[in-house]
Amino acid sequence: MLSMVLESKGNITIRDFPIEEQVGSKDVRIAISHVGICGSDIHYYEYGNIGDFVVNEPMILGHEASGTIIEVGSEVKNLKVGDEVCMEPGIPNFHSIESMEGMYNLDPSVRFWATPPIHGCIRESVVHPESLTFRIPSNVSLEEGALVEPVSIGVYSAKIAEIDPADIALVIGAGTIGLVTALAALASGCSKVIVSDINDQKLELVKKIYGDKLVCVNSMNEDLLKVVHSIAPRGVDLLFEASGAPNVLKEFSYFVRPGGKAILIGMPNEPVPFDVVGAQVKEITLKTVFRYRNMYPRTLNMIASGAINVKPLITHRYEFKDAVEAFKFAASSSADTIKVMLSL
Repeated sequence: MLSMVLESKGNITIRDFPIEEQVGSKDVRIAISHVGICGSDIHYYEYGNIGDFVVNEPMILGHEASGTIIEVGSEVKNLKVGDEVCMEPGIPNFHSIESMEGMYNLDPSVRFWATPPIHGCIRESVVHPESLTFRIPSNVSLEEGALVEPVSIGVYSAKIAEIDPADIALVIGAGTIGLVTALAALASGCSKVIVSDINDQKLELVKKIYGDKLVCVNSMNEDLLKVVHSIAPRGVDLLFEASGAPNVLKEFSYFVRPGGKAILIGMPNEPVPFDVVGAQVKEITLKTVFRYRNMYPRTLNMIASGAINVKPLITHRYEFKDAVEAFKFAASSSADTIKVMLSL
């Protein structure tokens, strides 16, 4: 089928790709409608690997998707042909210890779209388990449905933070994941969210989109700690680290109040030391995030209710025939870009 293929590092094409998937009794086949380009897709395109995950042979990219069901298996009960859906891209071993303990996102054998050697979803259709396929509410568009994947990371981060009403949060990093985490924190009860980044253009774009809902700070030009203390004199209740920047990870305890929480979302490229004593003397609760679990229904409800407005996150749109151009643009790291969306 026609697919977006990473042939090798720096080389992507749109071509017919020999892939066949049979619809099992509990599976559905989905005609892909929209796919968001993720930072991991770009990283594979530019470098050919993410850590130990190496692209050794041609691989179809993409994992943020929505579409319409065109075929259902004989035992499918809750979905039907014609349903508009979004798909959770990681298929775990449902019988693994991690899955049995309720942590299926940590299953080491998970088959995650566009993670070598598993093919992604920028193609005409995919076959997927019914249990990981979710009907999109009628007031949510297919474009918004394709954003459920990255937004679920923010919603999951907010959930494990156990937000209390009126908590004040600091989100470090204004990329897609940082922004959806900030929006999820607000929707989950935070009274104020500070977003820090080092790119003025990116922060200006965020201000333009979300106005005064978020307090934006350029930590290169302003004293972030001073800004934090002007809003939360004892430090923030919650810190969400979404940049993965080593210097930030070393110093996150400075910004958190005694008894507060730090949720680490961003992934640094190598091990990073941090101020253990600084965290100990404040008894900061440290939590870490790896993707998400059981978040798609919750995320869809938050989008459908208007609690999280994801529409402005789509800043650039491309048709499938222009997908190579779209990837090159997304890789340019333009400051006026949040999410690049492909329509198939």
